[in-house]
Amino acid sequence: MRFSIGLVAAALLALAPRPPQLTLPVKDTALSVELLPVVDAGQVRVWIGRTEVPWELLDAFVYEKADAAQPAGADAVARPSKPYISMDRGFGHAGFPAISVNIDTAQQFCAWLSKRTGRIMRLPTVAELRSICPDDKAGQPTLDQRAWHAGNSGGTTHKVGSSKADAQGFSDLQGNVAEWAIDANGKPVLWGGSFMDAAKDQGRDRVQQPSADWNASDPQMPPSRWWLADGSFIGFRVACEALPGDNAAAPDAKPAPAATKEPSR
Repeated sequence: MRFSIGLVAAALLALAPRPPQLTLPVKDTALSVELLPVVDAGQVRVWIGRTEVPWELLDAFVYEKADAAQPAGADAVARPSKPYISMDRGFGHAGFPAISVNIDTAQQFCAWLSKRTGRIMRLPTVAELRSICPDDKAGQPTLDQRAWHAGNSGGTTHKVGSSKADAQGFSDLQGNVAEWAIDANGKPVLWGGSFMDAAKDQGRDRVQQPSADWNASDPQMPPSRWWLADGSFIGFRVACEALPGDNAAAPDAKPAPAATKEPSR
């Protein structure tokens, strides 16, 4: 009986123990955030969202009622204006990736999520995303299996996690939506390809600088700082700073909350 090297590698990969998953409940909601570790020399360097941020998680931030018991102060989190049109573009809402999100919304969401989880949440860096972006080596799902791109998406986003997860357990690191990230100079950029881009443009080195074109049709004056009228391909996932105790975390671990600080911007 003959076995291909690729099938053997895939079988061994399936039998290998999966890395621990960090599941963080979001206080005052029924929601949680699922993160997977980025490991360096046996140590958890950072946790990265298993999927892109879905609408229901962003909605909890955008539509949360102000708490009268919490006075406004220096640590108050700015909240985006309510969108003036349906920002999901009719692609789908519950379970679908949040889209049309400007950088201010993504960063303020991370600040809000830090307060709701007791951990330091932020946007991933380009280097972090590149380090976990899969390639086409044996044992990985094919690009068509793991990425929604122009050739298989039907011109729309798809539910987070509906593509085949890569060998590390991440979903949609390529395709579905391009993601906000922070470059080596501390500036926000858009990383990766989206459902609108060809398969050849889904590489880990694809980086776009913010463009006024992404909000060109916004009828407001001045244009919204929170939403992108022409950004139906733009979303994000979150990162969580590692704690020393995370290195021994069991699957679905929920380590004790640590004191938080405002995520860097």
